[in-house]
Amino acid sequence: MPYRDNAELPDPVRTHLPAHAQTIYREVFNHAWEEYVDPEKRRGAESREEVAHKVAWAAVKAKFAKGADGDWRAA
Repeated sequence: MPYRDNAELPDPVRTHLPAHAQTIYREVFNHAWEEYVDPEKRRGAESREEVAHKVAWAAVKAKFAKGADGDWRAA
């Protein structure tokens, strides 16, 4: 279920992340989706989608920080 563009991202991603962070999220999610197709590469019983979302959020958190208002800004 890779995302073709940022408009397809989940609501929390679209409503709280700036455009550049959304692009990072989408690109990393799509890469992780392909990377973790094999269940052997995942930890525990996590689904492919769960792993891809976790990896995408980690990439966003490396460059952005969540503000008191819940929106994310460049760190």
